[in-house]
Amino acid sequence: MGKTVIVGSVPKAYRYAHQAAVMLEERDFDFIPLGIQEGEVLGREILNVNNRPKIDDVETLTLYINPTRQKDWYDYMISLSPKRIIFNPGTENQEFKIKAEKAGIECIEACTLVMLSTGVY
Repeated sequence: MGKTVIVGSVPKAYRYAHQAAVMLEERDFDFIPLGIQEGEVLGREILNVNNRPKIDDVETLTLYINPTRQKDWYDYMISLSPKRIIFNPGTENQEFKIKAEKAGIECIEACTLVMLSTGVY
C-alpha cells in the first residue's frame, strides 16, 4: 500500500493530525507529515507544503487544514496523484472535492481516526 500524506501536520501531540500519525504508525501504514510548521512527527521531518515537495506513491491525502488554506495547494495536492482524499471534520470543501473528483481522485468526508479505529481505513 502507498503512503498517507498528512496535510496540516504539526509537532504538537494533542492535535488530531499528530494523533492520526500515531495511529497510522501503530497499524504499520507509511505516512509523510506535510504542513507549514517546522518540526517532527514521530521522528519524521514535517515537509513544508509551501515548497511543494515531490512525494511518490501516494495512496491517501488526509486533510487537517481548513478550506481557506487548502485553496493555495489544490493543484499541488492533485499533482501528488493520490487515490483518495479524506476530508476530516472541519476540512470539508466542495470546490476542492469537485476538482479532485474531475482528476479521478476518490473523495471521502470522514474521520481518519475513526476509520483507523474501526478497521475501515
